[in-house]
Amino acid sequence: MTGEPITVVLADDQALVRAGFRALLDSCDDIEVVAEAGDGAEAVALVRRHRPDVVLMDIRMPGLDGLAATARLTADESLAGVRIVILSTFDLDEYVFEALRSGASGFLVKDTEPVELLHAVRVVAEGDALLSPGVTRRLVEEFAQRAKEPVARERLGALTEREREVVALAGTGLSNDEIAAKLFLSPATAKTHVSRAMIKLGARDRAQLVVFAYESGLVRPGWR
Repeated sequence: MTGEPITVVLADDQALVRAGFRALLDSCDDIEVVAEAGDGAEAVALVRRHRPDVVLMDIRMPGLDGLAATARLTADESLAGVRIVILSTFDLDEYVFEALRSGASGFLVKDTEPVELLHAVRVVAEGDALLSPGVTRRLVEEFAQRAKEPVARERLGALTEREREVVALAGTGLSNDEIAAKLFLSPATAKTHVSRAMIKLGARDRAQLVVFAYESGLVRPGWR
């Protein structure tokens, strides 16, 4: 990677966890930890001050928890370029559903392999959602099954037929290149369709596009 390093804010109430993550991230030339927070309120303040590329956000913290902190940050239009990755001890934490819906870019369990953590930071810094490994997709499927109200059908009406196809495939976790191959498009064309669909749906992040695909019925839980 060339240019400036990816800047990261760590938010976790356990100092030992933060120290471990910092040591790993700071060992990479292309990543720099710029601040650490022990609770959600401090995380929000530090993110507003430093405007990092990525926030690693623990979901369970005292006072303002990670879910509330994520909602505050994603609601701030001036922080649209900040990507949030949710951290949890459990791989099916109910609050992760709402975090993804609020605009978090992905999800990791705390005992993830170091190489996966580094991959996650780089992927979301590039503007992509962390939809692999399959745990995030499983979470979204579970969320869709619990959803009480369907998405208004008129939102689907804003999409062209091709855009609906693309959103449905994105909802199954396919990358732009995989969508292109499936629909016999160029990767650039597939990316354009994804971008246009995100704009029309007001999706902050590709992860929100996936949530929409399930909520709207374009993809059904269990489909691959």
